[in-house]
Amino acid sequence: MENSLFARRNMSIDMLRGLTMLLMVFVNDLWTVGGVPHFLEHFERMEDGMGVADIVFPMFLFAMGMSIPYAIERRFAKGYSGESTLGHILYRTLALLLMGAFTVNSEGDIASTLGYNMGVYRILMVSGFFMVWNHYPSDFKAQKWLKPLGIAILVFLAFTFRTPAGGYFKAGWWGILGLIGWAYCFTAVTYLLARKQPVRIVFIWLALCLVNILITPMREGGTILPNRTFVSDMTGALHIGNGYGAIMAAGGMLLSLAERRCFQWRGPVRCGCAAALAALLTLAATILHHWWIISKLLGTLPWCLYVSAISVALYTVLRVLEAYGVTGWFRSVAASGTATLTVYMMPYVLYSIFSFFGLYTFGFLSGVPGLLKCVLFSLLCVFLAGLLGKAGIKLKI
Repeated sequence: MENSLFARRNMSIDMLRGLTMLLMVFVNDLWTVGGVPHFLEHFERMEDGMGVADIVFPMFLFAMGMSIPYAIERRFAKGYSGESTLGHILYRTLALLLMGAFTVNSEGDIASTLGYNMGVYRILMVSGFFMVWNHYPSDFKAQKWLKPLGIAILVFLAFTFRTPAGGYFKAGWWGILGLIGWAYCFTAVTYLLARKQPVRIVFIWLALCLVNILITPMREGGTILPNRTFVSDMTGALHIGNGYGAIMAAGGMLLSLAERRCFQWRGPVRCGCAAALAALLTLAATILHHWWIISKLLGTLPWCLYVSAISVALYTVLRVLEAYGVTGWFRSVAASGTATLTVYMMPYVLYSIFSFFGLYTFGFLSGVPGLLKCVLFSLLCVFLAGLLGKAGIKLKI
């Protein structure tokens, strides 16, 4: 199959990923202000519907899945072997899981007897991440001691960490980065094994949807399969739960493969196919909505399919804008698409700095002023990530 499409960087994926990360930082900052409209927030577990905050994480998984064929095909084009690529996938997964575990522990309280507070923990944590996983220039000799120092900092934090109740450092639910890591691992390995026969990936995506249907609680309560079955044990062993993360990532991967297949078609035809795909996903979600509610916290299939439809539509719009050269608006926030992990870490640093001055929240701001504050905060995170990138500081795994 022709891989020329994967040989060059896809700016529309960068824009999709960047806009999603920008929105993720925005909605994650809403807790600091008051009077937030409900449609922007996370909906409750059994609340049938989704807010903007319920869209950003799965859309990020979709964008991540779109980039997987590009990344893996480039490695093969450079002469890397399948074994080397598998090792690279496992390394990236481990890095995401470790960062996820540290960030999860940073979201609770910390024992006052440790001699450092949570603000210090977070700054040391992010510093350790950058020392270990910074994109160092090949001739930067200091990385020989910066990486071991970063590892030492993270080991120190992990072994000294205590909660007020005496609890120890633990993975917990792995955090957003950990969930991304498990979804990435499953999807990337799937592509690595099935890249020469992409139709198999379609069946894997359908199988994941079936698993979701079988083990996700239905509208009236209960599941089609009992709580403990071979299916649930296998998905638990693979750390994909009811499959929603892998569904989103594999869906993005399939869109990239479909675009490669029809890239030579005329633009209007491709747009029409994308519109038909978004409509088909919406129709399937609407039908399934009769039996399952729309719920991010349950990871229901209607939620997955609705967000997939939105992702396909948004990516198509971005592709059209790219084709007509209407991309200048993205330059000011480009770091959110090219230094995404760096942007994600900025709130941990800024919240820590705010806490040193007693500014834990900005509850005195509500309504439009509060939302404006969250917009400015997200733009500040992107701006700082851009500055760090210019200084040669950028997380890359």
